[in-house]
Amino acid sequence: MVLPNKLNLTNQLELNREEERLSKQKAKQLFESGDINHIEVGTFAGLAQIHVYLFADIYAFAGKLREVNIAKGNFRFVPVMYLEQALAHVSAMPQNSFNEIIEKYVEMNIAHPFREGNGRATRIWLDLMLKKELQQVIDWNAVDKEAYLSAMERSVVKDVEIKVLLEAALTAQINDRQLFMKGIDISYYYEGYSEFRTEEL
Repeated sequence: MVLPNKLNLTNQLELNREEERLSKQKAKQLFESGDINHIEVGTFAGLAQIHVYLFADIYAFAGKLREVNIAKGNFRFVPVMYLEQALAHVSAMPQNSFNEIIEKYVEMNIAHPFREGNGRATRIWLDLMLKKELQQVIDWNAVDKEAYLSAMERSVVKDVEIKVLLEAALTAQINDRQLFMKGIDISYYYEGYSEFRTEEL
C-alpha cells in the first residue's frame, strides 16, 4: 500500500523517486540556509523539526507521531500506546559523552516515532548532538551500509558494535558543506534511495 501523500502519487516507485528528490533538496536547504543551527538539539521536538523540514512537502504526517504499530523484520518498534512516554524518556537522556549520545540515538531508533523517514531524520539529529557536545560529526562515507544496518539491528540488545563503528568515523569537520551533502547521500543510500545527488539538486 502506497502511503497517502501530498503529491497524490499512487505508484510506489514514483513516490520513492519524488520523496528522495524533494527531501534531499530540503536537506540541502537545511544546511545552506543555516536553519540547521536553530534545531533543538537532542530532544524529540528537535527531531520533529528536522522531520517536518525534510518531509512536509510530501507527507501530511511530517513531524507527527505515528498512529500505527510498525516493525522491521522480526523487530517491533515501541508500540503506539507507549510512544509518548518513550519519547519523553529519550529526550531526557544525557548527551554529555560519545557513549551517552549513541545510547540516546539507539533509544530514539527503537522509538521510531514517525510513519516514514525515521532513519534519515534521526541521523541528522545524531550529528547535531555530536556537533554540539563534542565538536565532531560522523563521516557517513566511512560507514559501510551492511555493517551499519546489522549493527543497528543488534543495537537493540547490545550497542557496542554501533559505538565502535561510528566512533571510528568521527571527524572534526563539523561545518564542512561537502561532508554534509555526501552524508545525506549515504544516509539515503542506507534506505535504498540513490537516484539523486544532494549536491546537484
